[in-house]
Amino acid sequence: MTDEPSQRSAGPSIAEAARTGLHRAGHTAQRGFGRARKALSAPPTFDWMFRPFERWINPFKPEPDAAPPRSALAFIWYFMKQAPGPFALIVAASMIIAVVEVGFYAGVGVLVDVLASANPETVWSDQAWLLGLIAIAILIRTIAPALNALATDLTVVPAVFCMVRWQLHRGVLRQSYSYFQDDFAGRIATKVMQSGPSVGDFLLIFIQGFCTFVIYGIAAIGLFAVLDWRLALLLCIWFAAYFTTIFVTVGPIRERARQQSNARAIVNGRIVDSYTNIQTVKLFAGARQEDAFVKDALQQQIARLFALGHYVAGLRIVLAILSGVLILGSVLVCIALWQAGTMSVGEMAIVLGLILRLNHMSGFISMQINNLYREVGTIQDTIDTVCQDVTLRDSPGATDLRPGNGGVQFDDIRFTYGGRAAAVHGVSLDIAPGEKIGLVGRSGAGKTTLINLLIRLYDLDAGRIFIDGQDIANVTQDSLRRAVSVVTQDTSLLHRSIRDNIAYGRAAATEAEIIAAARRANAHDFIGGLSDAKGRTGYDAHVGERGVKLSGGQRQRIAIARVFLKDAPVLVLDEATSALDSEVEAAIQDNLLDLMDGKTVIAIAHRLSTIAHLDRLIVLDEGRIIEEGTHEALIESGGLYADLWSRQSGGFLSQEQQAPV
Repeated sequence: MTDEPSQRSAGPSIAEAARTGLHRAGHTAQRGFGRARKALSAPPTFDWMFRPFERWINPFKPEPDAAPPRSALAFIWYFMKQAPGPFALIVAASMIIAVVEVGFYAGVGVLVDVLASANPETVWSDQAWLLGLIAIAILIRTIAPALNALATDLTVVPAVFCMVRWQLHRGVLRQSYSYFQDDFAGRIATKVMQSGPSVGDFLLIFIQGFCTFVIYGIAAIGLFAVLDWRLALLLCIWFAAYFTTIFVTVGPIRERARQQSNARAIVNGRIVDSYTNIQTVKLFAGARQEDAFVKDALQQQIARLFALGHYVAGLRIVLAILSGVLILGSVLVCIALWQAGTMSVGEMAIVLGLILRLNHMSGFISMQINNLYREVGTIQDTIDTVCQDVTLRDSPGATDLRPGNGGVQFDDIRFTYGGRAAAVHGVSLDIAPGEKIGLVGRSGAGKTTLINLLIRLYDLDAGRIFIDGQDIANVTQDSLRRAVSVVTQDTSLLHRSIRDNIAYGRAAATEAEIIAAARRANAHDFIGGLSDAKGRTGYDAHVGERGVKLSGGQRQRIAIARVFLKDAPVLVLDEATSALDSEVEAAIQDNLLDLMDGKTVIAIAHRLSTIAHLDRLIVLDEGRIIEEGTHEALIESGGLYADLWSRQSGGFLSQEQQAPV
């Protein structure tokens, strides 16, 4: 599915050309190609006509309070209601086109009969009224498609498509952390991106195709009834058979279209997963494995396409047979009526012309059945993925956290991941403002889980957590996370400029503040030597996806600069230096000491030497606190911490050789 509708209005080609020229001009101007803008922009005289349609719908307007519905048709109606004007215009224009075209055929039929007996020398004066009506019909038939094209190509395609994507993106971004752990990022992105064209294309195909066809058919039945009731009856029977066939196949085709859409999204998710982890693929010579991984998904998609194609092809064949029967029946009835002297040649021309036009339209509709059902299936598949209930919300009446000195309290907290064995069980811990503690324990002891609960990536099963005396369950998530800075082992940067990455936690920071933070993190010097493929340098240089263009040490210093600038009262260090080599780690340790000054610190490290000097160490095992105290006291007690210390210092370095943070 592309970003353009599968079928547009039948508007004049000049409107399409003007639309294309204007919008290409807009895109090239944004990229700085002034010469191209001059070549492609529409004449200024068209601006008065184009601008109102471009500004008709604001795609970033506040969305309704209610979440999008979970059924496809209700979902479509949810977004259509947000842009009633353009769609109403498209409906009205489509109806006018249908009615005028039927009237035009009737006028041509009357003209044939008139000309058969008219005096060629006086025909213009004698039949001026009829020729005038035909001219008016032609004018209306030109204006209506033009309005249809303007509303479609300058309002629905740019603005409504974007509005749907924007609102769904906002909803996805506010999903809980666990939502993103259970799916491919590429698959979710595919669902969001396909949502706008799917909703828009469905409405455009339905309005400009089906609605026009129905209006055309109703007008034709009325005209046939005037000519002869048997023609009207024949057309009614044909319409009944036509729509019954479509109705019977709606369910199976929609379900197979949904399955095909899901299979397509899985293919995209697997491809993005391979590209995102290209370093791992290269290091482990995994190209063949990735080929098989993606090929399996493509084979499943092909199977789904075949299943969909069986129904769609069968439907089109049946509709083609029905159209042939209508043409044959109409010809036979018309000839019989002409033989009986109850139908003129002009009236026969009206009937056969309308039947051929209906046949052409029904053929177009049958070709669009696949697209229409595909959109419904795609929309339903998007709903199933994107419109899930947000499992972690701000509590009703939540207020912003009022940051103080950074005191933290865990009060008998309990938590399990999805009903499995307890990850944290009955942990109570008071951390005084400005105190610096270390969390110690074997892998899986619950250290990182405690941090995730502190910043409320998950909700507690029981117990409470306080920051500066405020229950984090009763404050907004954004304000909570503004009060806590986190530096992790795997620092992930955004594929944006160095400046944007440093200022990410404090967007209003000045250039001087950004540079000062970079200096404190010992990052300013290497930033000055950075450049990217587009020639941007220094703080303007982009870092690549997840920061891959930087070394591990450089990424970590950018992360530290970001935290310096954020200046939150609570600082969490989760294995912040364990992935770095000794030289880089030693350089960064000084930055961390500066960063910790005056803050409440919670540090996690498997290398115990890096946290041994902290005020207090908390030893976790199987989700419980089993020891706490200073390094010296824990060594003397001979418990788990002493055992872990002896293994590290005895197996690798002596205690005297261990360097403090």
